[in-house]
Amino acid sequence: VGVVFVVPRFSVNSRRKIINMGQDYYGVLGLTRSATDADIKKAYRLLALKYHPEKNREYGAEEMFTKVAEAYDVLSDPRKRATYDQFGEEGLKNGVPEGSGVGGAWTTGYTFHGNAPKVFKDFFGGDNPFADFFDGPDGDLTMGFGGVHGRGRKKKDPPIERDLALTLEEIFHGCTKKMKISRRVMNEDGHTSSIRDKILTITVRPGWKTSTRITFPEEGDQGPNNIPADIVFIVKDKAHQRFRREGNDLIFTAKIPLGKALTGCNVVVHTLDDRILDIPINDIVHPKYTKIVPGEGMPIAKTPTKKGDLIIEFDIEFPTQLTPEKKQLIRQALLH
Repeated sequence: VGVVFVVPRFSVNSRRKIINMGQDYYGVLGLTRSATDADIKKAYRLLALKYHPEKNREYGAEEMFTKVAEAYDVLSDPRKRATYDQFGEEGLKNGVPEGSGVGGAWTTGYTFHGNAPKVFKDFFGGDNPFADFFDGPDGDLTMGFGGVHGRGRKKKDPPIERDLALTLEEIFHGCTKKMKISRRVMNEDGHTSSIRDKILTITVRPGWKTSTRITFPEEGDQGPNNIPADIVFIVKDKAHQRFRREGNDLIFTAKIPLGKALTGCNVVVHTLDDRILDIPINDIVHPKYTKIVPGEGMPIAKTPTKKGDLIIEFDIEFPTQLTPEKKQLIRQALLH
């Protein structure tokens, strides 16, 4: 909805007298009265960086920095600008003359707060926005919009890393994961921003190893003076109730009593693709014994038709007590 500013019916001479009094805010920014909002922002951006006292030690630079801030404070606000355009600095700072009948214009006196660094900070954003511009060799100025020296270099934010926890079944078969992120996105004016959600889709390939990195370039927070960070997801295995993964192999721990460890048994394994393996163990099982079943491990990422091995480890359960008769039988069987 637009705001209509009604020009009071002063005489031509009185209006010219009011308009010509005071500071020329357009002149301070090097603009004409036909300047657009984009022109005003562009001019302030260039002059604020040029005259900032942290970089410009010349006499008068700090005063000019404050004048530029005040000019931008007035001309970037539609109400203040409309009042200034109609009544000049005197009308802006003293208020619209009584009985003018102005509707919607700035009717009370305006006073610049005098805090030029605050205008600078609000314009560029961040606690220390100025530091982003002076990060070149010897503190040279490197502005994102082309720069005083024309290098146009922006500083990229460091990558944002997040874990991507996957079940062994998801890694075995492959799957699609959708990750919702919230990030700051620049609005069309190039200066303000808003928070928006985005869905990032990850196609998990069979056999991806832990620590695999999936990078979404420049999907981090946007800003006027930075290159957004990369979003990086790092694969992590979720704990599994039956298996653990080592490289391309699956490790399964079978609990068997001491008697079966000595006399043989069968180990039943429920695989990740819902098959049942019945594996005979004919060897004597000692604490370091393992049984290798070739080709029953995880898919190999580069050649998913091939798989690693299933390695069966054993947890031997010893009896907590034995009767004298059983001890005697064991002595006869093992010690004679």
